Amino acid sequence: MKRSRSKKPIDEKLLAAFGVLIVIGLVMVYSTSSIIAESRFGSHMFFFKQQLIWALLSVAVVFVLARIDLQRYAIYSAPALLLTLVLLALVFTMPARNGSQRWIMLFGFSMQPSELFRFLMVIYLAFSLSNPRRNITRLKDIVFPYVPIIGLGLLLIMFEPDLGSVIVITMTAVGMFFFAGARIKYLAAVAVPAAGLASFMVLVLGYKKARIMDYLASVADPLQGSYQVRQAALTLGNGGILGNGLGNGSQKLFFLPYPHTDFIFAATGEEIGMLGLLFLLACFAFILFRGFKIAGSQPDKFGYLLAAGMTWALFINIAINIGVVTALLPVTGLPLPFMSYGGSSLVVSCAAIGVLLNLSRRRVAR
Repeated sequence: MKRSRSKKPIDEKLLAAFGVLIVIGLVMVYSTSSIIAESRFGSHMFFFKQQLIWALLSVAVVFVLARIDLQRYAIYSAPALLLTLVLLALVFTMPARNGSQRWIMLFGFSMQPSELFRFLMVIYLAFSLSNPRRNITRLKDIVFPYVPIIGLGLLLIMFEPDLGSVIVITMTAVGMFFFAGARIKYLAAVAVPAAGLASFMVLVLGYKKARIMDYLASVADPLQGSYQVRQAALTLGNGGILGNGLGNGSQKLFFLPYPHTDFIFAATGEEIGMLGLLFLLACFAFILFRGFKIAGSQPDKFGYLLAAGMTWALFINIAINIGVVTALLPVTGLPLPFMSYGGSSLVVSCAAIGVLLNLSRRRVAR
């Protein structure tokens, strides 16, 4: 099968679902952050204005990526990924925020290189693993050259510290190797030592140990977990079936930490209720469905791996964030794609949509 020179129209259903989530995200960022913004910055529009700027930039990124020749530029993904490793090292020269050094700050704006690393890693793996000369049915071809570059990135991100991004990047990489046809026993041979190292860091060195212990306490009863988990549970429960109405949430009044970032799903549930959250989840599920459908319709392995990788990364991020908010997983600090306040997450999540829209225009030549 060959790629046809003619193009299909972009996936308008995917574009519509994406647009709905962007609008809902902007509304909820304003609703959940206005009081905090007024208290800290003297303007109830502070966070909303910044998020609006990032949203407009993100939409521009979507339309650029939807039109370029991805396969042509994918050859530069390896040097770009190496450059991102430099950015990941530079974060340790920046001032810490909330005990973490995850951001590079320039000209009043900040960015998280870990988000860019994940995005470029998907492109790099799709390009490399689609090479017909690459044989990943052998363990050594999985270990080299992939483990050194991805492992170094994960190590730098772990020391920021950013447990959530480490999990997402690791699961994304494992998923892409699986999609590419790697044998499960070889993936396990790489994953088991990594899991052992992670357990050693948590149980012996104490890396994020408090979060793990809080999570174990919350398994039996969310109200016995950490303060964040307790408040998230109370926030979701307070919304009921129909919610308290937009702007009428009470937990965002300095009770629920980070109501416009990591825990925006809980704050949204309080205002629009369970029915509103089900609609939100349906939008997420539809985007993921369209993404995997686009992957299945690709005329070549590169397109298949790229679409599947972008969709899989979005799924993991969404699932972990919602799992944390509902006390099913330990607190990780991951934002909710398209919804949470934050420029890096929004731009990278939207860039994934741009890639999927681009790939939706390709078709198989009969």
